[in-house]
Amino acid sequence: MIYRIFAALLFSFLFVSCGDSNKNVKPIHFTGLQLDSVLKLYPDSVDLLVRHGNEAIQELRYELAMADGARAYRLDSSRLDTRLLYAVALLNKPNQSTDDILRAQKQFKFIIKKDAKNPKALVGLATTYSFLQDNEKAFKYINQALRIDPKFRDAYLLKGSIYRNLGNFERAVSSYETAVQQDPKFTVGYLWLGSLYESIQDPICIEYYTTAYRLEPKNPDVMYSLAYAKQLFGKESAAKSLYRKMIQIDSTYFIAYFQIGYMKQFSENEPDSAMYYYEKVIDIEPRHVESYHNMGMIYEEKNDITNALFSYSKALKNNPNFELTKERVAILKKKR
Repeated sequence: MIYRIFAALLFSFLFVSCGDSNKNVKPIHFTGLQLDSVLKLYPDSVDLLVRHGNEAIQELRYELAMADGARAYRLDSSRLDTRLLYAVALLNKPNQSTDDILRAQKQFKFIIKKDAKNPKALVGLATTYSFLQDNEKAFKYINQALRIDPKFRDAYLLKGSIYRNLGNFERAVSSYETAVQQDPKFTVGYLWLGSLYESIQDPICIEYYTTAYRLEPKNPDVMYSLAYAKQLFGKESAAKSLYRKMIQIDSTYFIAYFQIGYMKQFSENEPDSAMYYYEKVIDIEPRHVESYHNMGMIYEEKNDITNALFSYSKALKNNPNFELTKERVAILKKKR
């Protein structure tokens, strides 16, 4: 059982840079001061909020982007860049609701009414329809954006995501390939391509993940994608090396510890080493069900049924429906 987290594959509007949406706004330059610090001095600066919010989106800090977007919109809703930032933040809001999607849709429609040739807003509107499973309208606005800008990378990205959800592998690959052709340094595009090939157990996924890794060699999420693919296709030594590099970059990246522990347990027959890594996971994320389950299996192998059941109880406390653990508990109870 291999636990898979691939944060980079959660569709997000990484392309948005709303600062150019209002042509009357001049770019802001700072000397020796970080944007966070300047924003504290001028918390009502719409220009600063828009820039700060866009950077937060690019860094996947969506709660911060939501706060910046909502404040910028309240301060000046006449600017299209504040509306665009607010709409994008709504689409990436944690625990997003249908109401959030509809509010974002309203903002995109407003922007398009004022600026009919805004491809970012058109793709944003298309995304709201794709979330609402109205693919016909989604494709309508994607194609409208591409008529305005045939090289607009993110239109192809969204098109690929829709095809992927529809199970059309060939068209999804074609769309993602076109996206990276428009922007050869587009890391997310290579990650999506890698994930598509990984989903059909094709080791060519390693090539796409490697390209993404070369573009962002210090991004632990990108490293994880490559490491997991190497692990999946029998390159476990290389995978472990990458997991360790991830831990050096971010010591709280608990899934890297888990995967090393998994290989120690199931590939290398080193249960004590595996236990060490699972305990590292639990120290960072006490709710990690799979680590508790695998620790229970190690205790079982040592015929330590008491601790095995204790570990399994921890797993079920955090996920009462985790079937693998329920099966082991049922078997152990029959033996007692």
